[in-house]
Amino acid sequence: MDHVLIARSLFGMTMGFHIIFATMGVGLPLMIMFAEIYYLRTGDSDYATMARRWTKGQGVLLGVAIPSGTIAAVQLSLLWPGFMKVVGEVIALPFQIEIFAFFLETLFLSIYVYAADRLSPVMRLVSVFLVTLGATASAVLITDVHTFEATPQGFSVKNGVITNVDPWAAFFNPGFFNSALHVMFSAYMTGAFAISSIAAYKMLKRNVSPKEYNFHQKALLMTILVGSISSLLTALNGHESAKLLNTYNPEKLAAAEGLFRTTNYAPLAIGGVPDPIKGQIHYSIELPGFLSYLATGHFNGTVRGLYDFPREWWPPLYVHTLFDAMVGIGSLLIFLPLVPWALRKIFKKQLQPRWLLWCFVPSGILSMLATEFGWIFSCTGRQPWTIYKLQMTKEAATTSGHVGLLFALFLVMYAILGIATALVLRYYFKRHPLKEELSERETGSVVTSS
Repeated sequence: MDHVLIARSLFGMTMGFHIIFATMGVGLPLMIMFAEIYYLRTGDSDYATMARRWTKGQGVLLGVAIPSGTIAAVQLSLLWPGFMKVVGEVIALPFQIEIFAFFLETLFLSIYVYAADRLSPVMRLVSVFLVTLGATASAVLITDVHTFEATPQGFSVKNGVITNVDPWAAFFNPGFFNSALHVMFSAYMTGAFAISSIAAYKMLKRNVSPKEYNFHQKALLMTILVGSISSLLTALNGHESAKLLNTYNPEKLAAAEGLFRTTNYAPLAIGGVPDPIKGQIHYSIELPGFLSYLATGHFNGTVRGLYDFPREWWPPLYVHTLFDAMVGIGSLLIFLPLVPWALRKIFKKQLQPRWLLWCFVPSGILSMLATEFGWIFSCTGRQPWTIYKLQMTKEAATTSGHVGLLFALFLVMYAILGIATALVLRYYFKRHPLKEELSERETGSVVTSS
């Protein structure tokens, strides 16, 4: 492996680890906020209990997201000095504003956690809203730098020197709003379905009490509602993403769909194996005209193929599989929550058959995989560029050695950190089971009423 590939692998591993915790750090506060809203509206203390328990999980996950994000920031400087030179001169603004977003998130999370018993329900809701706002803003701002790489603007390059810098033009690059919405909706989807997985699994346990079952049922219904809406909004946003790619990164769109020849009425290819020699995609299911519609808004629109571009500009063709996996999981998570709704309409009562609960158990893992596939597709699909048509990845990468050793060390560290996180979460919730919390709450209400 050359130094560029090793550097990409190391940074890709770091981001692949960090993004799960960062995504949950955005999605979970939204679910805590909804639990507080439900508590305010209904007075049902189950929702207050949900908010408290989910906050404990948020604290653990944030404790991993912060150091892994710091590692990613350091690796940006160490592994990609050429890129960071451009960042410092052109697109540093999102990083600078993100400091304040992170401060907002951590400040009000501390208030929400440590002053909860001194806050009114309304002020708890305000606090967790500001946590959600700060977390979402952080994700959007960091992603904006990535979006700038695909749709750069706000500067000129003359004789290798950056001039005419407009930081706000770079900040509001053509992909900003689309990317911001996509990262928001996908994070909310992941946070919601992660909780629905746990709730469905707990409902399937044979020794679950009626009170616990009822608690998890409320959590499941609330999370699949938020998750399905977020999935739908992510998919609708994906239509705009296709138009954006067709305008600014046409070879990335062509690679995502395995399209080699410029085509009118271009088909949407589902599955299959791209063959660059024969210029076709084998074993795929094709929907005629649908790619043209997604990319141009018209079924007979023209979509450029990979043969229109130099071969060295082509992204790796396996991005087609990543794209299909991301879209396939997202589509499944849109329609899966419709099943209990349909059962309720047909049988006129609330049903959660065991087979349906089993369907929801893997939904959290699937949503995290969709996030990973989407992130890898987005970054890898931009190759061989760090900044599209301005700076190639090999020009931005470090030339120092020993990156392979760092890769091995970080791989071990992430494995240990991931296992430790899972053990800490398991230990905490095993030491503080829901049954005891519900009993304590019931005892407290009896004492209060007395």
